[in-house]
Amino acid sequence: MDETRAEYRVEELAAAAGVPVRTLRYYQERRLLPPPVRRGRTAWYSTAHLDRLRLIGELVERGHRLDGIEELFAAAGQGRDVTELLGYEWTSAPWAEQTPTEISPDELAGLFGEQVTDEVLREAVELGYLVVDGDRLLHTSRRLLDATAELVRAGIPLRSILAISWELEAAYDRMAFGFVQLVRTHLVDRLPEPPTHAELERLAAVVDRLRPVARTVADEHFGRAMDRRISREAAELRARLGTPRPGG
Repeated sequence: MDETRAEYRVEELAAAAGVPVRTLRYYQERRLLPPPVRRGRTAWYSTAHLDRLRLIGELVERGHRLDGIEELFAAAGQGRDVTELLGYEWTSAPWAEQTPTEISPDELAGLFGEQVTDEVLREAVELGYLVVDGDRLLHTSRRLLDATAELVRAGIPLRSILAISWELEAAYDRMAFGFVQLVRTHLVDRLPEPPTHAELERLAAVVDRLRPVARTVADEHFGRAMDRRISREAAELRARLGTPRPGG
């Protein structure tokens, strides 16, 4: 099949996309494909239809449901550019390394003792750390649970950890917003509309490469901020702590 051609009949388009004609017609019924141009009794499809079919196939392979794909296409059709179509590449693999862990009230008490109160549990749920599933409690991140337990063992109250967690959520939300804006402004918004399947693939590859880069930048800036803060606090800490006494 010559894919450089400008127009296809329905059977030709289905063959070029590698899907049955009945699947193509079903996508049309779901309005996942724009209507063809009709000349006489023949419906004619373009390379844009072929690119759309291939994108649908790729989204389905990635586990997206047709109603979700329909919402993405509808959003793009309402003038919100192609960002929604690319969102699946940016979000299909989670950025947070979360391993949900079921934890019983007794296990929580073993880790945090009497610091586990109804108010603390409600706050942890609001932060998204705990999920109540019937009679079960799920912590959304094993790593975060272990880190919190280590901080408490070091002598930092659980309530104080939750309080600073709100600040961290806000700070990292601003950082994430900045990264997303960089990608939208300098990568997504420069794509032609509508983009070709190949252009979407190239952008997806770039975004995938940027994942570890974004983490490196965030980690480095956090380290630099800690160095600056500790440097400012060092003199006061030395004055308060004085010279260590001999012995254990």
